[in-house]
Amino acid sequence: MNLRELVNNQAKKYKDKTFMYWEDITISYSQIDELTNKVANFLYNLGIRKGDKVSVYLPNMPVFVYLYLGIPKIGAVTGPVNALFKAREVKFVVDNSEAKIIVTIPKFMGVINEIRDELPNVEQVIVVGESTEGTLNFWELMEKASRNAPPLVVIDEKNDPAAILYTSGTTGFPKGVLQTHYNIRRNAEMIKDFLNAEEHYRFMLILPLFHVNAQIVTVMAPFTIGASCILTPGFSAQTHWETVAKYKASTFSAVPTILSILLKMPHENLDLSSLEFVICGAAPLPVEVFKAFEETFKCRIVEGYGLTEGTCASSVNPIPTDTEDRRKIGSIGIPLPGNEMKIVDGDGNDLPPNSKGEILVKGDNVMKEYFKNPEANAQTLKGGWLYTGDIGHIDEDGFFYITDRKKDMIIRGGENIYPREIEEVLYSHPAVSLATVIGVKDKIYGELPKAFIVLKEGKSVTTEEILKFCKENLADFKVPKYVEFRDDLLMTPTGKIMKQALRDEENA
Repeated sequence: MNLRELVNNQAKKYKDKTFMYWEDITISYSQIDELTNKVANFLYNLGIRKGDKVSVYLPNMPVFVYLYLGIPKIGAVTGPVNALFKAREVKFVVDNSEAKIIVTIPKFMGVINEIRDELPNVEQVIVVGESTEGTLNFWELMEKASRNAPPLVVIDEKNDPAAILYTSGTTGFPKGVLQTHYNIRRNAEMIKDFLNAEEHYRFMLILPLFHVNAQIVTVMAPFTIGASCILTPGFSAQTHWETVAKYKASTFSAVPTILSILLKMPHENLDLSSLEFVICGAAPLPVEVFKAFEETFKCRIVEGYGLTEGTCASSVNPIPTDTEDRRKIGSIGIPLPGNEMKIVDGDGNDLPPNSKGEILVKGDNVMKEYFKNPEANAQTLKGGWLYTGDIGHIDEDGFFYITDRKKDMIIRGGENIYPREIEEVLYSHPAVSLATVIGVKDKIYGELPKAFIVLKEGKSVTTEEILKFCKENLADFKVPKYVEFRDDLLMTPTGKIMKQALRDEENA
């Protein structure tokens, strides 16, 4: 069943049941089917065909969901763009994906106008809101489009991509992960089967919709279940619990930083009667935060592990019941139903329990491939297994643990940051001779980036100037929190900066 068929089937089955809550609006399963038909039809009328990419450069809003479910109805591919990105980053993602259309809002048009001439594949820019010269108006297109099923396109659900999502790259640029219709549907079904959630559940969406966690856990999983999604503009510590109570949320998906922040906010006299559990992933959850959250809010945490290349989730700690709690706090749990995981050595040989090696994942949720990146595909996809790059071990009971992460990666509040991308920007500054970036520990965000810089002879620059330069070229979450100038940096015999020495200094 491809995504077009899934939407159609769920609309027939659940009809007028509310799928999405947004502020004071409710949108039923039937309405989602009609709205996504309209999206598919107007895109088809604009010349979008099977395999074409449509960049979705939007904040959290219902239109994002209409596009995410509507674009694949004609075999086209949804390309979410991080709404925090700056012009340089947006240009790379849109251009690399070869998108023919960008859908955005007036607020982001400044970025689009800055890079428009550098996007040769883009044929149209569609604006959700007041359009300007040279753009199309989303709502006018929707009004004219038919609500009937779009032209039938033959879709091979196992091989045809439905979405392309970009992950931070070790080479300094992100890689486009192609997720098929099958990947998306099956991972949603795996989560559904694991959670054993029922149709009356309401999944509250507080993470950005351009992230796979929000797409799969809080849109596709409830859609597959026949449950509901409570869409919010994003996480607000001040109004979070009020929103949970207002919409009677059964669960929400968060990152560790959010749980830490909620613990620091006032939390007396809360109505959490509807809350069944909280889902947490994207970064390691400190054990002390885990225990404090459950004790404070009397709510179970379901902690999982996954990556975009695995669509979203691959393993989860078992949900505790009134009679049994099999969880191992500090582990990433056991493989989801339909997933396999194992630990291998540097030659790809299976390792026994408690042996440190690379974590491999196998299942219907493993991506088709990286777009236009055969070298990365050869390194990552071998013999049906996804080589995650994460280092860990498995215990005698089959629970997996992460001990090290992908080389150099920094996780800031659930956002993956590869230092190489920041370093590329730093090296483009005319005063910088050498630069390197590492992650330093932070109680709220987990880690924050710190830059070490050696200036060119005779050049001078301030920390403020470096940060301003970074802010002009990087999403805010990637901008270094700290900058330290050095006269030199320790190098290996092959000329590489010795990052581990800097990490040791910071942790001393």
